[in-house]
Formats: sequence, C-alpha cells, structure tokens
Amino acid sequence: MLSLPTTGQPVDTETAREFMKETLNKVAREELDAIEAELREKSRRMRALLAPDNLRTLTETDLTKLLRTVFATRRRAKDILKAIPPDEFREALASLLYDGAEVTLRFQSFVDTMTGYIGDVRILRPRKSSDSRAKQSAEDAALNDNLFCDLASELLHFTYPDENWLWTRWIWDPQAGTGAMPLVTNDDVDLHGRTVGETYLKLGIATAFVKATGDAAGFFSGGPFGVDVFLVSVYAVYMYTTLRLRMTQEFNKVVPQLPELSRRLLGVWKMEI
Repeated sequence: MLSLPTTGQPVDTETAREFMKETLNKVAREELDAIEAELREKSRRMRALLAPDNLRTLTETDLTKLLRTVFATRRRAKDILKAIPPDEFREALASLLYDGAEVTLRFQSFVDTMTGYIGDVRILRPRKSSDSRAKQSAEDAALNDNLFCDLASELLHFTYPDENWLWTRWIWDPQAGTGAMPLVTNDDVDLHGRTVGETYLKLGIATAFVKATGDAAGFFSGGPFGVDVFLVSVYAVYMYTTLRLRMTQEFNKVVPQLPELSRRLLGVWKMEI
C-alpha cells in the first residue's frame, strides 16, 4: 500500500496551490475547462469503440486510431501492430477491460502480454551510454518499460473513468523518479511498487488523495478528469521552468504552449477515434 507521512496527509497542499497559481498565470481557467470537456469526449468515444459488442470486430484501422489517441503510443502504432497480431491484441484488450480479476492483476497481465510480443529488453539496459548500440538498447528498454503501462492506464481510465486512474510516464516515471505526482506529494510518499500492477495501485491511492485535496481547494471540478488536467498542468509548468533554466531562448520558443502541450500529453490533440 501507499506509505503515508506521519502527518497522514500525503499531498503537499501549498506546493500544489503554487502550481495551480502558476498555471492560471499562463492560461485561463476556461481553457482548462475546455480541455476537461475534451477528455470527457475522448472517454465517450473510447467507451463506444471498446464496447464489448464491438471489441471482437475491431479492424487494424480501428486499433491504429486507438493507439494514436494515446500520447505514448501515437508514433509507435504501426510498429506495435506489426509485432502484435490483431486477434491477440483484441484478446488482450478484452481481458484488460472486462475480465473479472482485480484491476492490478489485469493491468500486470496486459503489460506482460504486450511486452512479450515486442520483446522484453529491460535486461539490456546498458551501464554505458556512449556506445551507439547501447544507446539503442536504452531507447528500446525505455519504450517497453513505460509504453504499455501508459496504454493500459489510458484504456482503463477512459473506459471506466470513475473506477480507474491515469498513470503515464509524465505523471510518474519510476526509473527516473520524476513526474507530476512526486511534485505535489510529500517526500516520504512511496510510489515505487515491486511490480507494475502494484505501482498502478499506489498511483491510484496517490491520485485519490490529490483529487480529494484539489476538490476541497477548488483547484478543479469534481469530475473524474479534473485531476488529469491539474496533473498535466503541474508537469507543464515544471517542464517550462526546467527548460527556461537549461535551454536556449530559441529552443524554448518551439515548445508548445501549455494548452497545446496539455492536449498532446492527454491525447486529445487532433483525436482520431
């Protein structure tokens, strides 16, 4: 389970408030509300596409559009479908969404299944990154470590938004120890799980605390997607601050502004489903 601070409050409320203040300095609340509305529409479309009666007849085109609606898989859609037979993909989707097992077990099974088709290269992660082959191995490892976790969480969250939550690498990257979630929770909150299923559960508990805090403070609406908009805003503000300190002014100019960046990360920028 999630390790709570001795105070019993895992959320750093003041820091969260500062992130929200900085967000509203960059974008109007109406724009955030519009993004939340787009998430509701994404959920509606995904629930229709992945309804039990439709799932078995999904075409490769349908699956491509689905993958391109998730930020982590958008540019890898063709590679994924080349490696994973459509029938097996549909079976994995059915098990993830509609099997009666605990959600953490379904999450773990889906990630293991998808990773198994492409090849689990996590053990190939190099200690030296100077070698070109080592760099490629690192890129492949990062893909398989995170991509299918992102995909599984998006499928669960947008199909059953009131029951499941979002876990993407920009919310929490266990390898790097970065993301929006550790920025708004206290240092002694342990988000590391022994498995991806356990990590997903810990993120769910942390998300519930952030949502409750945000609802009480009026950071966002009480719907299931308000916390997503808040977390992506936290990440965007943090990213802009980091880039401003580390990068040239010219490079900063090509980075999308907060509304566009948020929509891209949340998979509602030019939705294809």
